Amino acid sequence: MECCIVMSSVLKKTLVDLFAGAGGLSCGLRMAGFQAILANELVPVYAKTYRHNHPDTDLIVGDIRQVCETNIRERLGVKKGEVDLLAGGPPCQGFSINAPIRSLDDDRNYLFKEYIRIAKELLPKAILIENVPGIISLGKGTVIEQIYSELEGLGYSIQHRILFAGHYGVPQMRFRTILLAIKGKGHRIQFPEPAYDATAVANFTGAKELCLHALPLFGENIKPQTTVWDAISDLPRIESGSKHEKIKYATAKPQSEYQNTLRNGSDYVYNHSCNNLGKINVERLKHIPQGGSWRDIPFDLLPAGLKRARRSDHTKRYGRLHPNGLCSTVLTKCDPHWGSFFHPTQDRVISVREAARIQSFPDHYHFTGTITQQYEQVGNAVPPLMAQAIGTTIIGMLEQL
Repeated sequence: MECCIVMSSVLKKTLVDLFAGAGGLSCGLRMAGFQAILANELVPVYAKTYRHNHPDTDLIVGDIRQVCETNIRERLGVKKGEVDLLAGGPPCQGFSINAPIRSLDDDRNYLFKEYIRIAKELLPKAILIENVPGIISLGKGTVIEQIYSELEGLGYSIQHRILFAGHYGVPQMRFRTILLAIKGKGHRIQFPEPAYDATAVANFTGAKELCLHALPLFGENIKPQTTVWDAISDLPRIESGSKHEKIKYATAKPQSEYQNTLRNGSDYVYNHSCNNLGKINVERLKHIPQGGSWRDIPFDLLPAGLKRARRSDHTKRYGRLHPNGLCSTVLTKCDPHWGSFFHPTQDRVISVREAARIQSFPDHYHFTGTITQQYEQVGNAVPPLMAQAIGTTIIGMLEQL
C-alpha cells in the first residue's frame, strides 16, 4: 500500500493521528519531522479538509468505534511497536465536573477508551494526547489518573503539562493540556521550553503547578511575542460579510518573520472570508477602540445580559483586537459576544484566514465547507507551530531510545 511505501522510503517518523479534525496537529507534527501514515476523523467536511492538505495520508472517515484496531495494523503493514507516534485529542464531553468519575468505563467517555484501545494494539514508541486545561479537574482528577493507569499498565513513562501557545510563537492566548508518554519505564519526559516572551493570565486548576514559564534564565535566547499585527498586517482589506476564496496579498513582501514563515509556498490568500455583522453590532463597534471591549459601548447599545454585568465580568466580550497584543483563544465561532474578535482597524470580525493565521496555519493550508464550518475547523485545531514544538521535543526523546 502507499502508506507502507511512505514508511520505508522516507526518513520521517511515522504518525497515526486520531480525532484528526482539519489536521492542525498533523500539520505541525509534519513540520517537526513526522509523516502521518493514517488518520481518522468523524466529520466528513473536516475530513475533506484533512485529505486536501494531507493527500498522502491513509484517511479513515467515520466513527472510531467502528474502526477495528487489528485491521489498522494490517492496513499499515506494521507490527506492534513499529509506529513512532500515536497522537490525538479525544473530545471529553462525557466527563462530568460534578460527579466523581472512578473509571473510564462510563459509556459517555468512550472516546478516551477508543484512543486507549488503539494504543494497546499499536503500542507506539510515543503517545501524545492533547486536550483542554479543564481536563485536569474533571472527575476531581480521576480522569488523568485513569489515563496514567492505563498507559503505565502498557509499560509507558508518562507526564503531562499545560502549555501556552504564545510561548511557541502563536499570537494567541491559548492553553492546552499536553500528555506525553514514551514506551519503557524510567524515561525522562520532556516538554518544549518557552521560546517567546508571551504572557497570559492562567486562572484554571493546575495553572501554577503545570504551566511552563518564560523565566529570565531563558533571556538571551527568548524572542519577543508574536503579535496580532505580526500575524495579519499583510492581508488585504475586505468588507464585513464578504467572501474571498482566493485573493492577492496586500503587500508584495511579508511584513514580519511570522508572515514570512506562513506565506512560504503560497502565492495567494485563501479563505479570506468573514461573517456579516448585524446593524446593532456595527453601531457597537464604532465605539470600541483597539484593545477595548464591551465597557466602551454606550449603555443603551449593550446587549441585555451585559447591562446587568459587573465591569470586572466578561473581560473579552465585544473586544477589538490590539495590533500589539495577543488574540483571544480562537473559538469555533469568532462571535464578538464571546471574545475579542473584531479586527484592529476594520469594522468587521476577523476572517477565516485571519483566524487561521492567528492559529499559525500556513497560507497554503486550505479549508473546505461553508464559512461556518471553516471557522469551526480552525477553532477546533491545535496550533501547528505549537504542535511543531511538541513534535520536535518528541523526536529528541525518540532518538535517545
